[in-house]
Amino acid sequence: MVIAFVTSFRGELAALAAALIWAIASLLFMGLGRQLSPLMLNLIKSSIAIALILLTLFLQSKSLPQVGLWAIGLLLLSGAIGIGLGDTAYFGSINCLGARRALLLESLAPPMTAMLASVFLREQLKAIAWMGIVLTVLGVAWVIVERAPAGMLGQYRPQRGIGFGLMAALGQASGAVLSRAALADTSMPPLWSTLFRLLGGVLVLAIILMVQQHSWQEIKQLRSPRLLTLTIATAFLGTYLGIWLQQTALKYTQAGIAQALTSTSPLFVIPIAIAWGERVSVRAILGVLVAIGGVWLLFTQP
Repeated sequence: MVIAFVTSFRGELAALAAALIWAIASLLFMGLGRQLSPLMLNLIKSSIAIALILLTLFLQSKSLPQVGLWAIGLLLLSGAIGIGLGDTAYFGSINCLGARRALLLESLAPPMTAMLASVFLREQLKAIAWMGIVLTVLGVAWVIVERAPAGMLGQYRPQRGIGFGLMAALGQASGAVLSRAALADTSMPPLWSTLFRLLGGVLVLAIILMVQQHSWQEIKQLRSPRLLTLTIATAFLGTYLGIWLQQTALKYTQAGIAQALTSTSPLFVIPIAIAWGERVSVRAILGVLVAIGGVWLLFTQP
């Protein structure tokens, strides 16, 4: 029975596993973000993840299946939009609005994904699935708003920040739909699709850094064994495993559902906070329960 359940819902389970891993990785990002700029950190961890994927493919002795160039092109474009442009816009939103408000705007990605998939992929979700997505997003948004600190860090620029936040959500949604289009009806394995997505993202990040004439002196900080170990661990969890699981979810379940379930990362932070002795309010717990209700609907839809 367990095997049948896992087989039937492997896409949904992969999405939740990705959300859990990203929640853990986000705690590591906090330490790295104080020493490396967001763009440089994104480029470094993505490059490390590419190396790990190539090593995995070499050990597995698995070559790329016969897939059309259009599928590879879609994945490269997906990475360029979702990882390169989307993540860059998200970092801009954080700088203008703060992390919590930026995350709140990012919660628009699941419904955007479902709507784009409906238009371009003809993926029509049932009413119960839409209800599950709405409940999941509302629960996550409630938790994010409740946990928002009263003060703002940095310069508060709402109009610019909202623009970046909407661009980030649209970038995530577009990247997910493009990946789903390349994975759904082809023999492309999720690990290979992860590689192509990261290659597209790294190319865009490198171009942005060169256009900005960003100093590459930050890389010298990786001479510190502690910082290098933390960076590799973050790349392994958040990028290598996280995106691999996300691509697995997009291959085996509809794009809107996959995006909704992977957006539940903030919920997994709460039990971690409780384990560390942090007090969590009743409202936050209720937000988690609402989101869990949405997840349950996504698993029980016919």
